[in-house]
Amino acid sequence: MTDSSISRRLFLRSAAAATTLATTSLAQSSSALPNAQDAVQLPQIHGPSEQDEKAPGPFLAGDERIGFAIVGLGRLSIDQILPAFGGSKYAKPVALVSGDRGKAMKLAAQYGIKPASVYDYANFERLRENPEVKVIYIVLPNSMHAEYVLRGAKTGKHILCEKPMATSSREAEQMIVACGHAKVKLMIAYRQQYEPHNEALRKLVQQGKLGELRGFVASNSQRQGDPTQWRLKKALAGGGCLPDVGLYCLNASRFLSEQEPVEVLATINQPKDDPRFKEVEASCSFALKFLSGYIATCTTSYDVHKSALLRMEGTTAWAELSPAFGYHGNKLTWSHLQDGGEIQMTPQIEEKDQFALEMDHFCECILEDKTPRTPGEEGLRDHRIMEAIYESAASGRAVKLA
Repeated sequence: MTDSSISRRLFLRSAAAATTLATTSLAQSSSALPNAQDAVQLPQIHGPSEQDEKAPGPFLAGDERIGFAIVGLGRLSIDQILPAFGGSKYAKPVALVSGDRGKAMKLAAQYGIKPASVYDYANFERLRENPEVKVIYIVLPNSMHAEYVLRGAKTGKHILCEKPMATSSREAEQMIVACGHAKVKLMIAYRQQYEPHNEALRKLVQQGKLGELRGFVASNSQRQGDPTQWRLKKALAGGGCLPDVGLYCLNASRFLSEQEPVEVLATINQPKDDPRFKEVEASCSFALKFLSGYIATCTTSYDVHKSALLRMEGTTAWAELSPAFGYHGNKLTWSHLQDGGEIQMTPQIEEKDQFALEMDHFCECILEDKTPRTPGEEGLRDHRIMEAIYESAASGRAVKLA
C-alpha cells in the first residue's frame, strides 16, 4: 500500500502486525496492574463549583515494579530519566551501564541500586543474568543505538530506545527484526506522545474541534556551543539539528494529525566557516504534504536562541502549544468562534513527568502484552522521512514518499 491509501493508524497497525511479538514469560493479564479502587480515596471537602481532588496512584508495590537498566549516564539520564522514577507508578531503576564506573557507583548509591548491578559496556550482556532487569533503556549517542538494541535483544530483555531510533532506516529495520526474533518488545522514547498537553491537543483534533486540518507550523531550535560535542559529529549523531531537535516537529506533524505525508521539500544550511558545522547541518526547513491537503511547515536550527512553538490550523479553529517540546512549562491554547465572537481558551492541564509517563506506558504494555504506542515502526517511519528530507535538500527538488 502507498501513503495515498493508508492512514497513519493503519500503517502502524499493519507494521506492528508484521512483527508481532510472541507472549513472553513476563507477560501477565491486566490484573497485574492495580485497579483504580486500590488508590487511597479521600472525601471531597470542596463545594460543587470546585474541581474534584484526585489522590495519586494507584502504584505497584516496589517488589512488583518493572526493573529498568539505564544504559548511558549522560545529561538526559542524570537530569531527567533517573529522577523520573520517583514519579513512576510501575517502574524502578535496578541496574546501570556506563563506561565511567566511578560516576555509575555514585548514582547507584543515590538511587538504591546494588553495586553488583553496575555494569560496563564490555560486560553489558551480563544483564541477561540479572533477574531484576526486565527492560533495557538505551540512552546513548545515536550511532550506538542499533548495536545496543541488537545486543540487548539477545539478553531476552525488553528494549526502550531513545530517539532518534538510529542513524538510518536500514539500522531501524535491523533493530525491529532483531527484537522480533528475540520475542522482546521494542519501544521508541517519543516522550511528547505521552505528555498531557500533546494528548489534549490530539483529542481536539480527533473530536473535530479544529475542523478539517489545513496547516501545521512548528519550530524547535537551540544554540549549540562546544564544537567537540558528539551531537556535532556525524559519525555519532547521524546528522545535525534535524535528527536531534527537528525530529520533534516531524513526529508531531504525524501523530497529532494521525496522517502520513506523501511528499517533502526541504532546504539545509551548513556554513563553511563555522567549526561547529564542519560535519552536520546548522539549520533545516522542510514542508510535508499530506494527501488530505494538510501541509506541515517546520524549521529547526542549532544556531539560534532557544525557540520552540507548534500551531495547528483547521477550518474552524487553531490550537497551539507554547513552549512546545520542552520538559516543563507547556501550555495549550485554542481559538474558535463562539456566540459570534472569537474566544481563546487555555485549559488548566496538570503537568506530569513525561519520562515517567513513557516508562509507565511501556510497563503496562509488558504486563498486559500489548504493542507500545510508539513501537520501532514509528521510529522507522521518521527515519525514512528524514532521509527524504536530506535527499530533497541535496537535489533541490520535492521527494515523493512511499
